[in-house]
Amino acid sequence: MDLLGNLALGFSVAASATNLGFCLLGVFVGTLIGVLPGIGPVATMAMLLPATFHVQPVSALIMLAGIYYGAQYGGSTTAILARVPGEASSLVTALDGYKMALKGRAGAALAIAAIGSFFAGTVSTLLVAMFGPALSKVALQFGPSDYFALMVLGLIAAIVLASGSLLKAVMMILVGILLGLVGTDPNSPLPRMSFDVPALAEGINFVCLAVGLFGLSEIIFNLEKEIIRPQAIPFRDLMPTREEMKAATPAILRGSLIGSALGILPGSGALLASFSAYAVEKRISKTPERFGEGAIEGVAAPEAANNAGAQTSFIPLLTLGVPSNAVMAVMAGAMAIQGITPGPQVMVKHAELFWGMIASMWIGNLMLVILNLPMIGLWVKLLQVPYRLLYAAIILFCCIGVYSINSAVFDVYLTVAFGILGYILIKLEFEPAPLLLGVILGPLMEENLRRAMLLSRGSLSVFWERPLSLGLLLAAAALLMVVLLPSLRQARDTLKEE
Repeated sequence: MDLLGNLALGFSVAASATNLGFCLLGVFVGTLIGVLPGIGPVATMAMLLPATFHVQPVSALIMLAGIYYGAQYGGSTTAILARVPGEASSLVTALDGYKMALKGRAGAALAIAAIGSFFAGTVSTLLVAMFGPALSKVALQFGPSDYFALMVLGLIAAIVLASGSLLKAVMMILVGILLGLVGTDPNSPLPRMSFDVPALAEGINFVCLAVGLFGLSEIIFNLEKEIIRPQAIPFRDLMPTREEMKAATPAILRGSLIGSALGILPGSGALLASFSAYAVEKRISKTPERFGEGAIEGVAAPEAANNAGAQTSFIPLLTLGVPSNAVMAVMAGAMAIQGITPGPQVMVKHAELFWGMIASMWIGNLMLVILNLPMIGLWVKLLQVPYRLLYAAIILFCCIGVYSINSAVFDVYLTVAFGILGYILIKLEFEPAPLLLGVILGPLMEENLRRAMLLSRGSLSVFWERPLSLGLLLAAAALLMVVLLPSLRQARDTLKEE
């Protein structure tokens, strides 16, 4: 009964005219940036952070959440019509979706993608509603040492699951933690690492960091690439046939479960979910040779998985206060801007926000189904606009938004500096997402470490005397060893050969 009552509260909040408007805006913008290759939800959410200063916290977070899962829908449209994935998580969809489009079944592929995403969104929303309160109750029992250990585990997991070099991921985490510590010492009025710059006395502006690192850098990098324009694709029937629905239904169910489970993991949960769901479908299929040639299951499973993964990634943030990926780090930043600390207290102190966001996810998924199919023609035409005409307007919007926060030109300079840094990191193949997680979790780790040390009078034994913090630290160590052991073995073999 508590669940039904809480969901009723959530729908009463989400169904208000203001919040419905922000939800619609979020999913529309999310679909738009999902269609446009290269921009991505992190950059868009970062660019829109300044706008969240002037609206209610619930409305702001509903809009940002809509952008995230809306981008998963939008990415599938161009993946199917033009073999140009708007989002990384739609890469797998392009394999069979585009082949279906060439056979005149683009409408069926898009319909299955929309139906699968809606069903997966419904399942994952229910899972968030069911397991969120239970996890929050557990998290309320956490002490400072437990929180510190949990954040260490989160950062280690982000390093382990990051794409590319392990060393580069560790470096990004450490740089992020250092950037997060810039400002005034929390236990004294003394500045640290601010280099006598008054504007840095309160720390590095998170909006400047996010907009520069993910917004401007992506725009600069995309100007170097040639964007493929879609060809005309024949449309016949929009709705899938009975045989296609029969084949797609179990794939949607399996994709929803896989995505819901993997979305909680740190790193690119939605991306990992879509690849895993595709691999499972191909492995269990009696005719695996159809995959890559227009198999409807190759569209249904990944699309269900990436949407489910996108929504269950909210669970660690809302219940434990630990962002699982770069998008959730931006969400955590948006909550901090509104004076809300992510974690178990959100359910207690801001119940309307927690349940309103959950209800808005289902409403947003319904809006996306209604929006996407009739507007396919618009999205295809939008792809014909040269990228060089879009970037100037986007950069102008970014600068105006950043300046409007504090009316400070320094913030604009700082954003440009982070944009240049982000571009250099991309060129050197450093993944910037761990840096953002370090910026968010670094100050929280410091705060909980100091509290634990004060309560234990400086004794480190507090970390192994409490079973929970000991278990979390052992899990972090085990994760790290899983990655380090193969690297150490390889280094040892290389030395032996020399």
